[in-house]
Amino acid sequence: MPTLTELTIARLGAHGDGVAPSLDGHVFLPFVLPGERVTAHVAGERGQLVDILDASPDRIAPVCRHFTQCGGCLTQHMAAPAEQAWKTDLVATALSQQRIFAADAGLSDEDLADTKAKSRSAPLVAAIISTPIGTRRRAVFAARRTKSGAVFGFHELRSHDIVDLAECPILDPQITSRIEALRALVGPLLSRSGEARITVTLTHNGIDVVMEDTKPELTFDDRASITRLASAARILRLTVKGETIFETDRPQLRFGKALVTPQPGVFLQAVPQVEQAMTEVILAAVGKAKRVADLFCGLGTFSFPLADRAEVLAVDGDKAAIAALTDAVKHTQGIKPITTKVRDLFREPLSAKELEPFDAVVFDPPRAGADAQARMIAKSKVPVVVAVSCSPSTLARDLRTLIDGGYVLQSVTPIDQFVFSAHIEAIAVLRRPKR
Repeated sequence: MPTLTELTIARLGAHGDGVAPSLDGHVFLPFVLPGERVTAHVAGERGQLVDILDASPDRIAPVCRHFTQCGGCLTQHMAAPAEQAWKTDLVATALSQQRIFAADAGLSDEDLADTKAKSRSAPLVAAIISTPIGTRRRAVFAARRTKSGAVFGFHELRSHDIVDLAECPILDPQITSRIEALRALVGPLLSRSGEARITVTLTHNGIDVVMEDTKPELTFDDRASITRLASAARILRLTVKGETIFETDRPQLRFGKALVTPQPGVFLQAVPQVEQAMTEVILAAVGKAKRVADLFCGLGTFSFPLADRAEVLAVDGDKAAIAALTDAVKHTQGIKPITTKVRDLFREPLSAKELEPFDAVVFDPPRAGADAQARMIAKSKVPVVVAVSCSPSTLARDLRTLIDGGYVLQSVTPIDQFVFSAHIEAIAVLRRPKR
């Protein structure tokens, strides 16, 4: 039975919950801030906020009516500087857990002063790259049939229930303006039980929609209905359970000089402005490199900008992504050669011998990181390595491998691509000292 308890929030945990000490251990509760005194219903180690007795100066009004109900956002109540400081600390903590500090990066006292590091034991973390709201170009919605119609939106916090979405300030307005149209579009396709998954992507030339887990069979009337609704919603392409039902044009994404047609549902960076900032960090790091290996390259997000100045080997285990990248290479002029390769880099990483011809390596793996590939890079003589990651813990593990292999860590830049969430990404730049 929950008990009403007064708590003082000591800090935020890695998942965005406030952590408060109690007689029975720590209590975790959402939507609070460090230093706040609150009352909460507590059951075990979980708490539910009842009232804020003393509010933090970092507390602000949320920007969305669904906040605290919708599970997509956790920190709309936190001022941007406080949120960015918390996320920067998540990256710094991950580095510290792998014993990675500024002193290990070979920095002089003057360098440390320039980076404003507090001491030689401070983790080497640069200023965070922030994301404005209303810019996310990709969202994965859920939908379910009810007696009153289709419920369409995001899951509630720690629940399988769906918030029937009316707005979403973090998404690009071109997506939010179609919420009602998307709800109508998915309605005829919902099964009597279960939940559909709808991935919506804003591409260079329009909206791409992928629906999965819909009802088993589509009738002629179903197809006619969704074709009419997709046309009215000005959707470029609609794919249902792997079949393209409707298409007025091929969706395209611009990377450097290239226009790439993605396969339905393929991975891409969620915010174009962040993608550009990441690209700028990578290009600055590789400098005048003549040959670059882009590993876990996906659709060529970084391959094409790199090819403005260097020959590129683009490698990924996703056959569809490599096919789209290869096709775009054929139609893109004014770039240096890009060679593509399908290869599972988790099971068969490029060896130190295969890496010999390259002046720089860029790798951007999934959340699991690039353990096997990092071990091979650590054995190589590649002068520059740029590691892009959506997981501070696996990034820190891979950086430890590279540092132990003789690389010097130059910088780690946090990237707040998923504002109001506990997710934080980072780019690390390493160099092998000249002998």
